[in-house]
Amino acid sequence: MLEQRRKSNEDAEGDAMMQSLSPHQRDSRIGPSQNHRDAVQAACRWMEQHIDSRISYKSLAARAGMGAAHFHRAFKHIVGVTPKRYADGLRLQHFKTGLKEAENVTEQIYASGFSSSSRLYERTTVSLGMTPRQYRSGGANVHLSYITAATPMGHMLLAATDRGICFLQFAETDDALVHLLRQEFPEAQLHTAIEHNDLQQWIVAIRDYLSGAPLPANLPLDIRATAFQMRVWDYLQSIPAGESRSYSQAAAELGQPAATRAVASACARNRVALLIPCHRVLRSNGDMAGYRWGVERKKALLALERRSAGR
Repeated sequence: MLEQRRKSNEDAEGDAMMQSLSPHQRDSRIGPSQNHRDAVQAACRWMEQHIDSRISYKSLAARAGMGAAHFHRAFKHIVGVTPKRYADGLRLQHFKTGLKEAENVTEQIYASGFSSSSRLYERTTVSLGMTPRQYRSGGANVHLSYITAATPMGHMLLAATDRGICFLQFAETDDALVHLLRQEFPEAQLHTAIEHNDLQQWIVAIRDYLSGAPLPANLPLDIRATAFQMRVWDYLQSIPAGESRSYSQAAAELGQPAATRAVASACARNRVALLIPCHRVLRSNGDMAGYRWGVERKKALLALERRSAGR
């Protein structure tokens, strides 16, 4: 479900090691040799200091003292993405950081190293979930439809754009849920479910799931995330209902064993409960750990899934 959007986000934001891990963690990944690690580290530092420069494989490889193909393989092995995607990620991060303070969006586009506004818009419509101008204004002109319902797990609110579900959360009251939705999308235009033909069907399917029925696999999502968050969320969807993983297991299976904290952070930032099943990740000792919708709900969800799966 998330594979296509995950690839688009990786193209736009580079690897999550840039955003979620410290430089020490990023540079300590096992590479072909210590010399290669040092050379790639130096290349990363140079790109971070020259965001507005045009970067070519050959020039980076020459700085690293390697051939272009050799450097490309070493960089991807150590950092996890190609130099191009890493550079794109730096530019987009710089753009997003300065966007809200910039007087002119176009000036910020070029100040962040993008060669044209069309190139920036290609890279941000998926990773931001909205255009740069909408992001700058807190989601203005984004239309969201929502519906609330009582479920075995408490009050639930489901919200969606015309592209898919963007918000699914639990709280003690409907008013609290609407408040959370407005916090997440402060400038969006909210509509009741009558404006969205599919919401009624989706919430019935989710309520049935919370009563023990299988969850449909084709519910569409419209979510904003970094590349690493998308990788984690895609991984969570691959965990079979009734099973669980530890944060360290998840990091290892994602190919980034040092990124345990980054995995936990990605789980904590999930705004779509159940459909991105962060409740299936536990601490290494089996402790339920934190869950934004309450540990008791996490226990109940795991117990429900185990019963439904016959475990």
